[in-house]
Amino acid sequence: MSPSPTGRRTDGSLDGPGAGVPPPGSLVSRRSSGRPVGFRTPASTDAVFAALADPTRRRILEAVASTDGLTATDAAADLPVSRQAVVKHLQALADAGLVTAERHGREQRYRITPGPLTGAMAWMAEVGAAWDERLARLRTRLER
Repeated sequence: MSPSPTGRRTDGSLDGPGAGVPPPGSLVSRRSSGRPVGFRTPASTDAVFAALADPTRRRILEAVASTDGLTATDAAADLPVSRQAVVKHLQALADAGLVTAERHGREQRYRITPGPLTGAMAWMAEVGAAWDERLARLRTRLER
């Protein structure tokens, strides 16, 4: 099959980087014992991490968490960016499900939505537990 300009083959599979990569939410591979070797994050968790990768968004999220019903204007007052930039960051946080907006007259007021953070924390705990298990097995082998 020949690759298309979009990086997808005519049969819909990926061509080039990302080819053969399992979809989000699946395990990368398994040992013969059935235990996972590597993890893939669910798409919603990926969106949370992508949104939180930006330090300005983290500051805005902290401001929303500490002030119930924060407006973009209020958030921009404490940041070295324009109100329009804050609105774009708030939209990225909303797209990840981390904040919700409610209209009050002419203003949009933002509130934190902790649910997606719970999914991200659960994923980190799962990966951390797998690493703890791996390190314990390594320690046992080294002590022999």
